[in-house]
Amino acid sequence: MSKTTADNAPATGEDQDLGAAGSQLSTAPKEELPNVPALGVIGWARWFWRQLTSMRVALLLLLLLSLGAIPGSLIPQTGIDATKVTQFRKAHSILGPVYDRLGLFHVYSSVWFSAIYILLFISLIGCIVPRTWQFVGQLRGRPPAAPRRLTRLPAYTTWRTAAEPEEVREAALALLKKRRFRAHATGDAVAAEKGYLREVGNLAFHVALIVMLVAFAWGQLFKSEGYKLVVEGDGFANTITQYDNFKSGNLFTTDDLTPFSFDLKDFRGTYEETGPNRGTPRTYQARINYSVGAYGKEKSTTIRVNDPLAVGDSKVYLASHGYAPVVTVRDGKGNVVYRDAVPLLPLDSFATSSGAIKVMDGYRNAKGVREQLGFQAFFLPTYTVGSETASTFPALRNPTLNLVGYHGDLGVDSGIPQSVYQLDLKNMKPFKKADGQVLRKNLHPGQTMTLPGGAGSITLEKHVREWAQFQIAQQPGSGWALGGSLVAIFGLAASLFVQRRRVWVRATRGADGVTVVEMAGLGRSESAKVPEELGDLAGILYDQAPGAPDSDAAPDSDAAPDSDAAPDADSGLDSGSGSDSVPAATDPADPSDSADPSDSPDPEVVPAEGAEKQ
Repeated sequence: MSKTTADNAPATGEDQDLGAAGSQLSTAPKEELPNVPALGVIGWARWFWRQLTSMRVALLLLLLLSLGAIPGSLIPQTGIDATKVTQFRKAHSILGPVYDRLGLFHVYSSVWFSAIYILLFISLIGCIVPRTWQFVGQLRGRPPAAPRRLTRLPAYTTWRTAAEPEEVREAALALLKKRRFRAHATGDAVAAEKGYLREVGNLAFHVALIVMLVAFAWGQLFKSEGYKLVVEGDGFANTITQYDNFKSGNLFTTDDLTPFSFDLKDFRGTYEETGPNRGTPRTYQARINYSVGAYGKEKSTTIRVNDPLAVGDSKVYLASHGYAPVVTVRDGKGNVVYRDAVPLLPLDSFATSSGAIKVMDGYRNAKGVREQLGFQAFFLPTYTVGSETASTFPALRNPTLNLVGYHGDLGVDSGIPQSVYQLDLKNMKPFKKADGQVLRKNLHPGQTMTLPGGAGSITLEKHVREWAQFQIAQQPGSGWALGGSLVAIFGLAASLFVQRRRVWVRATRGADGVTVVEMAGLGRSESAKVPEELGDLAGILYDQAPGAPDSDAAPDSDAAPDSDAAPDADSGLDSGSGSDSVPAATDPADPSDSADPSDSPDPEVVPAEGAEKQ
């Protein structure tokens, strides 16, 4: 007649015993049946806190954070490129206002993204703190005592030996400690546990996530990033006014800028000469002299691509490169009114460049009237006949400057900002030749273009200088973010590949005076590691306490039916046959492998994971 037990029946002593043996293999909170909180503010607050600090909510918030970052990558952001945001609004008259209301043009500083971020932070802390204290308590405690019936555990083996029970327990204790188990003798058995690194890795992973969140938030709030174009021979000081463009976090102040300065002494670039990659840069390097602080000692260094200069929390990267032809402009009387290197922006991979030359002050025309001059400049580092509109190589092999001159009002005094690389021709007139055609001329180094009507001249000097654009970035939390990422990877690996398991060895004297040895193992999850490891341990222990010869005496009720059998380290816990085979652990669910043939099999076998649920 089969026995049935109601679900709500009280747990028996054996069930409680097995539950204690498998308890605390994890610090994860136990699942409880959902219940409605007590009425009132405190009850609802407690319910909300339990939901927020559950692991499933933390994973959900992490997923929402990842989804929330998608529009920040696909939609133009005001903090990155305000011009693109303006263009997007003009091109999308319907979506633009909708995105504005949803904060999609500034995702990472929006209210909804910040709310997800903060809730995730709180949820992780609420998950980790109680689990950490529980794990510390487990480390300070000892593995639980062996259950009364080890046959109910998923990995089990037994044999009889002539050795004394005390000798077997001492040998088992020494063996388990040698295998780095936390082991101690308790009653007639030895209890051991191993695999704490799993929970350490789990907690380290979640702590690392918090560190990464804090580092990213800190970096976004206090970061700064700017670009500066520097021509050979010129310098830069790390102040706001020196940047060509600059952006920073919400809590950044000018006092947070790292005090340093540098001068660009020389820029060198080499390129592939032949083959399909002809013209591709091989090396870019900028030789600079820099100093830290107002009175710092000057030092020399070379900045290369992906090899920045680090000064405090700031890093100076080499971002781009171009040419700056040196031009001299004279008025009709031969007086120099302008002489400088003019940076031009590259248009293609062969450094075909364009820009503008603006003479804003000091110029008078042939009649003595104050005017402003402007020249549209088109520069080819390697000019080739038949390919007059584009350079054929990025190096300075045949530099040529194409110029078109204008005179009038540049509009720079109107108070409206304008690009230094473009001319506002609304109030400008082109210089024309005698036949009425617009004056345009190609200049090689050392050549001069004379302006008609005694208006003066412009000369391309023999030395063409180069410029380099530098990115100066300051993000204080980057080191912590990197460290948190590495810890998270190793912690996740430990939590996935390390198994928490327990082993018990019981040695008692049977009714016939022969010692009965029982070994059982329990893991947190279903895995072949526990039976294999138990088989290995049993094989070693069997060598120290070999099986006893057959006896006609009735075996103890807890002893295995095979008196000569002993665990085989090579076969793990697979059952053996014959008097010389090693009976490895029996399957408690199989009556033929039961510890006592006269006993019926147990109605339930404790699973490898969840013995605490019995």
